[in-house]
This record gives sequence, structure tokens and C-alpha cells, in this order.
Amino acid sequence: MSLVGTPSSIAESPNDPIIGWRRASPRMLGLMLGIMAICVVAMMSLRLGSLELSTTDAWNGLFHYSADSYEQTVVRKLRLPRTIIALAVGGALGVAGAVMQGVTRNPLAGPSILGVSSGASFAITTAIFFLGRTAPGEYVWFAFAGALGASALVFMIGGAGRGGTTPIKLALAGVVISALLGAWTSTLLLLNEETMDAVRFWLAGSVAGRELDTLWSVSPFLLGGTLGCLLLGHQLNVLSMGDDSARALGMHTTRTRLIASTLVVLITGAAVSVAGPIGFIGLATPHIARSIVGPDYRWILPYSLIIGAIVLTAADVAGRLLTKPAELQVGIVTALVGAPFLIWLARQRSVAS
Repeated sequence: MSLVGTPSSIAESPNDPIIGWRRASPRMLGLMLGIMAICVVAMMSLRLGSLELSTTDAWNGLFHYSADSYEQTVVRKLRLPRTIIALAVGGALGVAGAVMQGVTRNPLAGPSILGVSSGASFAITTAIFFLGRTAPGEYVWFAFAGALGASALVFMIGGAGRGGTTPIKLALAGVVISALLGAWTSTLLLLNEETMDAVRFWLAGSVAGRELDTLWSVSPFLLGGTLGCLLLGHQLNVLSMGDDSARALGMHTTRTRLIASTLVVLITGAAVSVAGPIGFIGLATPHIARSIVGPDYRWILPYSLIIGAIVLTAADVAGRLLTKPAELQVGIVTALVGAPFLIWLARQRSVAS
């Protein structure tokens, strides 16, 4: 790749620090613009809804809170928690999706490929059906345990037989386990109408009505898993070259996939336990990031973090405005937007190949 005003000998040297800086500086600028966009969409989330507030009300609700002000109470007690949860869950799911696409070398892969969402859904339905746990703070750990258990089962099945764990076997095992757990979940819901009433709001995927305490309880897994994934950029770049090339470069591909998939399970399990099964964020976000920064996972991962946070928070705001004064759950909004995106993506020749 030649640069204007640069000698060809320098332009052809990929390790030259000047070339590296010139390539990195626009991407760094993009990250800073993304952070600014997060601030904008967060302010929109604090202001917009069935009750529209001014920027002053939102600002005072954050930094000069007065319990006597109804508008500031709405900001502090209702909209601030859902904004923080949307930013955290969206960013984490974006990173998890990018890692899964890198690990499986499948551009249509997402966090749900490991059975995380179906495991969490089954565990929550079971907890409500048999134990009567209906509050999010009561069943959050059941969701997390179900996500981990389903993923462990997927790894066991995907790693059985000759050749060990491979992307295809892992994907097939995830599809089978998800279908099985989905059938069991539907059975429990049909057997008890009260269970269906209690769990259907969570199954739709929503950041409304969630307490920050629920997020803080799983934040070590969410934050730790996300930070761990952000450090995997180089490994994912090597994996994208193919297993044979990766092994020739000294990478233990099975171990790398196991570490990366474990981090994805921790992230997705924590996110699903808080907000429910929100689809398409993990699928679409890495493709948006890839269209901006190219195939380098060292940049795809941080961009996916920022874009995921923006997309999910914006979808939550859209859900409040589309059916105003009622609200549409964010999981439904992402499905309405994500389904056409998935169809378009699957029809692309470059993806299909």
C-alpha cells in the first residue's frame, strides 16, 4: 500500500513505525469519535421516552440530584440504570460476537452458538417453575449457571470423537443443545401459566426494570471476560489464517479456542442473566466494525465494544419512541432490525464463500 509523498521503499515496509502510525491514527480518531457517540446516545437515553426531559433535567439528575424533582427522579431511578445496563451489555455482546466469529472463522456466528442463551432461559424457567423465584435478583445466578452448564455440554459434545474440538463440530453441538433446551423450556412454560407470565418479559430481552445491583453482581465476569477478549486480537489474527498456518507459527489452536470460548461464555452468561436473550448484537456489530477498520482483530475488538454499546442503547431508545407512550422491549427491536441484516449478510457471496 503506497502513501503519497513517501518513498516506495518505505511504503513497502509494513514494520516501519511511521507507516504504522499513519495507519493507526485514523483508527484512533474513530475510537475517540465512537466514545463521543456513546456520550450522545447515553444522553438521548436519559432524555427520551414517554416523558421527554430537557438536557438540563438529565444533567441535574446525574450531578445535582434533588429527590423533590420528579424529572430528576425519573433520570436517576429509572433511566440511568437502564442506560448503564444497555451500554455494558451491548459492548460486551459486541466483543463476544467478534471473538466467536474469529474463533469459528464463521462470519454468521454469534455468542448464542455456544448454547448460552438457551441454557440461561432453561435455568430461569426451571427456577420459576419449581422454586417460585420470580425477581431478577433471585434468578440471576440460575441464569448464569444455566449458561455455563449449557456451554460446558456443548464443549463436551463438540470435543468428542476424532480430531477434538473444531469450529464445525462446536457449531453443530451448539445448535443441537439449543434446540433441545428450547423444547424443554417451552414444555415447562406450557405446563404452568404463572411461569409463562413471570418469564415471558425476560425472554423478550429488555434492559428496563433491571436493578443496577443485578449488574454489579455479575460485573466481575462481564468486565473480566471483556478485558480478556480485548487482549486476543493477535491470536485471532493468527487463527484467521487457518489451523495449519497457526500451528506452523507455534500456536496451540485448541487451547486458544478453549480460552477464547470460555471468555465468551462468561461474558454472554453474565449479559443474558441481566438483560435476557438479546439477539443480533453479537452478530451484526463485528461486521460493522470490520467494514470500518478491516480484518485486523486488534482493532475489530475495541470497535465492536463501542459499536455494540451504541447500537443496543440506541435500540432501547427506539423501542421507547416507536410505540410511545408504551414501550417495545429492546430484544424485539434488535430482532426486527437484525433479521433483515442477517438475510442480507447470508446472501453476500464473500460471506458465503
